[in-house]
Amino acid sequence: MFDTVLVANRGEIACRVIRTLRELGIRSVAVYSDADRGARHVAEADTAVRIGPPPAQESYLSIPAIMEAAKATGAQAIHPGYGFLSENADFARACADAGIVFIGPGVEALGLMGDKIRAKDHVAKAGVPVIQGVTSLGSDGAPLSEGDLEQAAIGLGFPILIKPSAGGGGKGMQPVFEAGELTEALATARRVAKAAFGDDTLLLERLVTSPRHIEVQLLADAHGNTIHLGERECSLQRRHQKVIEEAPSVLLSEETRARIGEAACTVARSVGYLGAGTVEFLVSDDAPDEFFFMEMNTRLQVEHPVTELVTGIDLVAWQLRIAAGETLTIAQDDVTLTGHAVEARVYAEDPERGFLPSTGTVLALREATGDGVRVDSALRPGLVVPPDYDPMLAKVIAWGATRAEALARLDGALASTTVLGVRTNVEYLRALLADPDVRAGRLDTTLIERRLPELVFRHPDAALLCAAALCVRPSEGGSGPWHTATGWRTGGVRAPRRFVFATGQTERVEVLVSGETVTIDDVVHTIRRVSTRSTGEVVDTSGEVVDSTGEIVVEVDGVAMAWAIARDGDTLWLGRDGFSWPLRVLDREAELREKLAAIERESRPASPELRSPMPGTVVSVPVADGERVDEGQTVVTVEAMKMEHRLVAPVAGVVSITAKPGDLVKLDQLLASIDVTTTSEETS
Repeated sequence: MFDTVLVANRGEIACRVIRTLRELGIRSVAVYSDADRGARHVAEADTAVRIGPPPAQESYLSIPAIMEAAKATGAQAIHPGYGFLSENADFARACADAGIVFIGPGVEALGLMGDKIRAKDHVAKAGVPVIQGVTSLGSDGAPLSEGDLEQAAIGLGFPILIKPSAGGGGKGMQPVFEAGELTEALATARRVAKAAFGDDTLLLERLVTSPRHIEVQLLADAHGNTIHLGERECSLQRRHQKVIEEAPSVLLSEETRARIGEAACTVARSVGYLGAGTVEFLVSDDAPDEFFFMEMNTRLQVEHPVTELVTGIDLVAWQLRIAAGETLTIAQDDVTLTGHAVEARVYAEDPERGFLPSTGTVLALREATGDGVRVDSALRPGLVVPPDYDPMLAKVIAWGATRAEALARLDGALASTTVLGVRTNVEYLRALLADPDVRAGRLDTTLIERRLPELVFRHPDAALLCAAALCVRPSEGGSGPWHTATGWRTGGVRAPRRFVFATGQTERVEVLVSGETVTIDDVVHTIRRVSTRSTGEVVDTSGEVVDSTGEIVVEVDGVAMAWAIARDGDTLWLGRDGFSWPLRVLDREAELREKLAAIERESRPASPELRSPMPGTVVSVPVADGERVDEGQTVVTVEAMKMEHRLVAPVAGVVSITAKPGDLVKLDQLLASIDVTTTSEETS
């Protein structure tokens, strides 16, 4: 076994791998970019090495930087985690050339299975069922013209799915339902594929209706042993990114489970696979005994914990043992699936704003514990969540003797998860778990998109606003968020304390507190502070304590609720039951400034503006400055946390561009504006 292993990744997967290294007594080496200097995986490793600044191309994707770190720390092997360089054949080759073990499959398997077109042809010859499709390459290997590719796509019939040939993880996938969508979808897929994988070759396939995404976990050693560890149901996806996964699938019969497992093993054996890998299949809900090969992920999967919980097998430990040349001591007949496990991915994103990525600093944190609950996390108080990388922060996993018990435990674990300082999708995950079809196991890859319009998210209510009013630092005397103040007037009559909270971009709420009554929107509530507890301090970048975190129990109209609280500057965060919300506390000067700004906006002539919905990078500006655009036309595309967001013209007019591809932009930064007067004059 190895003495020292470098983990060439970040976030929760780096922490996960380091945990097993520690259990096996192996020295761990972490790498980090400047944006991750304070990250949890850096603190948990035995040694950590800086490898460069963000973006990933200059740090986590820099093969020379990682190889230099491995040599400098005496690492005998490199675990690539997932994403970044985990499926990069050039990286595996560089490891071999340096005499360092790559903890993954060989270069041949990486190259073949990393190319969706070659992989599909290869497994079809091995007798594994595949879906009908075409590629962007002609029979001579030369790229097809856009016109020929569009004709080939039309020949398949709609709907179709466009996929980057060289990539994985759903990145760049574009569903197309009619011919009119094809040109823009092909351009987007090519751009994302080139940027993410360095190869814009595309694979176009028929889109299976009522599809379910089933994947099979494999282990294979260098001594001819290949086994599968059952399947995972990964059908709950949004934009081809998995959100909730479980093992085993409720769809498959025992006979189908055996056949799909053997098909996965056939794929692995056909390329001499080594280590842990996953073969992904598409199964129609209408015909659950039929399955079609999609791709092979030649690495550890994000959702591997559900397999570990139902099999009792540590996949990372076996990756290490196999890479060290050991023989699998588990036979296929030894693999048993016990109970059920479900995983939910916690992302830094705002579901109510179209799942836009969220950034910020983790001010307060509580993670779930309890029977059958596991949390793989990169979170820690004080962690700065940057815009440079994937937005996944943690995974909450629950095991139960039955699926119903696993779902109930997962919901309870999410309810007890509190992250203040960064918007997350925890509340959305709980709403998804409560869906009747999810509860019943009636799943497919389009369910989330169908349900989104029906979801209702919680907003600041009387209970939250009353708690907030008791936590605001008064302008006179005292310090810390736990002090209260009383107003007074001549004659001994107390004046109510008045607070104004900004609850959103434009929403403002006035709260009046007088003794044990609170008035909100002319409704009077009775309140009583039950208890308060300070749990920590909020420290700014200079090390100065700027405020506190804590818990408060407030009784509102006879109902007591406990809230987690954190305040940073003029923003007060409150959270409970997986829900959290930032309130900006407005003093009278801030109120006045906002009112004047609103009056100024209303007095200006109408000129629709396109502002960045998130901090990120401009990746495309498909129109020219001064060009006339139609309503709904894409003007600017911004990328952050591996997500592209297209800004479209809200009205027709002449566009004025203030950004260019490659620009780093801030939240709410003006990128373009549209002059509607020209169009009006032309019409008149």
